[in-house]
Amino acid sequence: MNYKLQEHEDLLQHADPLGQEYPLLASLTSLDALRALPAEQLPVLAAEMRGLLVQSVTATGGHLGVGLGVVELTMALHRVFSSPRDAIIFDTGHQSYPHKILTGRAGGFTRLRQAGGLSGYPSRAESQHDWVENSHASTGLAYADGLAKAFKLTGQTDRRTVAVVGDGALTGGMAFEALNNIGASGRPVIIVLNDNGRSYDPTAGSLAHHLTQLRQGGVPLSQNLFTRLGLAYTGPLDGHDTTALEEAFHQAAALHRPVIVHTITQKGRGYAPAEADPADRMHACGVVDPATGKAARPSKPSWTALFGQEITALAEERSDIVALTAAMRLPVGLGAFSARFPERTFDSGIAEQHAVTCAAGLAMGGLHPVVCLYATFLNRAFDQLLMDVGLHRLPVTFVLDRAGITGPDGPSHHGMWDLALLSRIPGLRLAAPRDPARLSTLLREAVDICDGPTALRYPKATAGPDIDAIASLDGIDILHRTPHRPLDVLLVAIGVTATACLDAARHLAVLGLGSTVVDPRWAAPVNPALGSLAARHRLTLTVEDGIADGGIGTLVAHHCSASGISGPVHTIGLPTTYLAHGERDDLLASAGITGPSIADSACRHLSPPAPDHHGLLPSRLSRSTP
Repeated sequence: MNYKLQEHEDLLQHADPLGQEYPLLASLTSLDALRALPAEQLPVLAAEMRGLLVQSVTATGGHLGVGLGVVELTMALHRVFSSPRDAIIFDTGHQSYPHKILTGRAGGFTRLRQAGGLSGYPSRAESQHDWVENSHASTGLAYADGLAKAFKLTGQTDRRTVAVVGDGALTGGMAFEALNNIGASGRPVIIVLNDNGRSYDPTAGSLAHHLTQLRQGGVPLSQNLFTRLGLAYTGPLDGHDTTALEEAFHQAAALHRPVIVHTITQKGRGYAPAEADPADRMHACGVVDPATGKAARPSKPSWTALFGQEITALAEERSDIVALTAAMRLPVGLGAFSARFPERTFDSGIAEQHAVTCAAGLAMGGLHPVVCLYATFLNRAFDQLLMDVGLHRLPVTFVLDRAGITGPDGPSHHGMWDLALLSRIPGLRLAAPRDPARLSTLLREAVDICDGPTALRYPKATAGPDIDAIASLDGIDILHRTPHRPLDVLLVAIGVTATACLDAARHLAVLGLGSTVVDPRWAAPVNPALGSLAARHRLTLTVEDGIADGGIGTLVAHHCSASGISGPVHTIGLPTTYLAHGERDDLLASAGITGPSIADSACRHLSPPAPDHHGLLPSRLSRSTP
C-alpha cells in the first residue's frame, strides 16, 4: 500500500445520518479537529462513539465489547500521535472499531462486515491508517519491532511506533518473543497494554496473575516482568481517563526507548447488556435487539452447540477424555464441558502451538485429548501437529470449528486451508460430517482411534437436517443413485457440500444424466473403495469447501491415477486466494458450490460444447433450472 504521510488528512467521509444522531462526531472533519477538541467535550464524543458502535454492531453483528472498552484510549492515541505517519497497530484487530470511526469511516458502519462494506478488522485496502490486517492475536509486537527497525534504518527517527495489545494477546508465544527482542533493542516502541482481564475468556496463566498484582500495586519494579525484560513501565492507568492517558502517551514518547503503558479498561463499557454479561461482555454478537442485547430471532442449533453436547456426553462415559482450547472455550462449544469437568479442561491462552504440543504430552500420559480450535487458527500450530503429534502417532483428536467459509469475518477467519494442510500429515485421519448424526458418529469413531491423530471439521453455520444414506460401501455412504440411468457422474461430497451435491444430482437427472452421490465420511486418507466407484463412472467430481488446489480432490485424483483408473477426476472448491468478507452462501455460490453450478460443471467436463459462431461457449445448464 502506498502510504501518504500527511498529518492533515481530510476525513470527510461521514454519511448524512451521522450528523443527525451524532453531531459532535460528524463535526470532526480531520484528526487535527480531534486534537483541537476541548477536553470538556471528550466525554460527549465518547458517548456518541459508543452510541454508534451499539447501533451499528447490533444491526450487523460483529465485535462489540472490546470496542466499547477502548473508546477513550483510542481518542487519546489519536490526539497524541499523528497517524498514519506514526504507526498505530492493534493486536488483536477487533479493538480497531473506534479507530475506524475516528479515521473517516464512521459512515461506513451501516455496512460493517457486509460484502463491499467495512471489514471487521483493520484493512489496508480501507485506509492508510490501518497498517496490518491482523485478527490472529499476538503478532502486533513483532510488526512493531520490525517497523521501528525500518524507521531507524531509513533515517525516519521522528516517526513513532505504537502497538495496542490486549492482555489476552500477550499470552501468545510470539508476543513473548517480541518482548524479548524489543526490550533488548533500545528502540522506541510504545506498547499500550489494554488490560481488561480477558481476550475472549478470562486471560489465562501466570501472566494474568502478574497483571492482577500490577493492578493492585503489589509488584516492585525489580520484580515487574516488563522492566526485567528491559522496558520502561508506567501505570496502571484508568483507561477511560483521556487526560491521564494523553499525559502518559506524551511521557512515553519522550523517553525514546521501549516502554509499556499499562491501561485498565472495562470491556463492554457504557452498554448495560454487555456490562451485565459475565461470560464475555458481548465480545462478539450477531444481530441482536440493541435494547436488550438478545438475539432478535430464535436461531437453529449450530454445529458448535451440537459438538458441545456430544463431547460432554462422551466425557461422561470416558474419564480419559480431556479438552484443550486456546482462549476460545465458549466459542468452540466447551462451555458445558468445562462446567461439568473443570479439571479436565485446559485453556492455554492465545497459544495454539503450546496447546497442540501439550496435547501430545497428555496423550503420552495415557489420556485422549480433544483440541478444539477455529480451523484458521490451527494454521499457527501446523508444525506442532506435524512433528509433535503426527510424528509420534499420538491419539489426539482435533475439532475444527469455522471450517470452510466463515462469512463476515473475512480472509483471516475463513477456515479454507485445513483440508489441504491436514491431508498431508502422515497417519492423520480426517473426517467431515455432513449432518448432526454424522458429527456424533464420527466424533465417537475419532476418539476410539489409538494409533494416530484424527480431525473433524465443520462450518460456522446452523446444522441442517440429517441426510441418511441409502447404502454403504466399505465405509462410504451412498446418498443418491439415479435409477435406470448410466453411471455418468460420481459426485464426492466432502462434509456439508452433500446438500449441494444432492441438488446437483436432481439437476443432472433433468438433463438425462445419471449420477451417484457419495460421502466418504473420512475424507483422508482416500478410501480405496472410492477409486472403485470412480472406475464405474465417466466422470468424478469432488466438491469441498476448502481450497481446490491441493485439497481432497487432489488426493482422489492421485489415488485414481496410481490405481490405473482412467476416468477424469475434477475438483470443485475454493480458489487459492484471500477471500473477502461477505455472506457465507454468497461466497460459496461465487466459488461454484451450489447445485446448479456443480451440475453445470459436470456437463462441461462430460462433453465440452463447441463454440458458436461468435466463439462463445454456451452454458449447458441454466442457473434457474428447477
